[in-house]
Amino acid sequence: MIDDIKISNAILRRGLKELQEATDSEVVIVGAGPSGLSASYYLAKDNINVTIFERALKPGGGMPGGGIGLPVIVVQKEGLEILGEFGISHQSSEEKGYYTADSLESTAKLVAKAIDKGVRIINLMTVEDVMVRDDQVCGVVINRTPIKMAELLIDPLSIRARFVVDATGHDTEVVKTLLKRKNLKLNTPSGGIEGEGPMWAEEGEKNILSDTREVFPNLYVAGMAATAVFGSPRMGPIFGGMLLSGKKVAKLIKERL
Repeated sequence: MIDDIKISNAILRRGLKELQEATDSEVVIVGAGPSGLSASYYLAKDNINVTIFERALKPGGGMPGGGIGLPVIVVQKEGLEILGEFGISHQSSEEKGYYTADSLESTAKLVAKAIDKGVRIINLMTVEDVMVRDDQVCGVVINRTPIKMAELLIDPLSIRARFVVDATGHDTEVVKTLLKRKNLKLNTPSGGIEGEGPMWAEEGEKNILSDTREVFPNLYVAGMAATAVFGSPRMGPIFGGMLLSGKKVAKLIKERL
């Protein structure tokens, strides 16, 4: 006999337990796109307690859509090692020096590998604020995405973390939230968000790794959030730099743990 209430209780027990465990994380990553998933994997691989908060229903960011909705992404040679580590199949393109992969397979394997390493991914959760103590980020403030969409006046919950990664893509949601607070400035030329440049894949891919760094004490940017914060061009559906950005930010954080 199947008991409807037992089904509900099973969901509540596990779901609330995982949320409670997330309240004290070593690293919180905001955004489960390619850079966030890559970063989480390389951190958790070294037994670091990582939580990803994803505001959407499904993880993957822009990766599942490939280019114009065709389920294909492009990766340059430098990104092939990461595809191999995640078990993502790829093939050489007729365009010499470029490799293609299925965008849905890529997303699925990034998610699966991260979870296999112990990453806690909590979807439908929006980061609406950051916690700052002694001029350092020390956590985030979360609320359910449907609550935010309905514009209900419901208080959020606090999550402690030693480090926070803004991997929210073009919107740089965590950084923007931080800058709403008075007298806070970023480690950028203007002290604020420089703004994403027009599409130029070569420059975007070249700059994304140098843009991946700490922008405020204990707050890092990765992926398109890094590009937008430091003013580099966007690069479109080429994803090697995004994956490498996630790997780099994980390395930077591990050096401090």
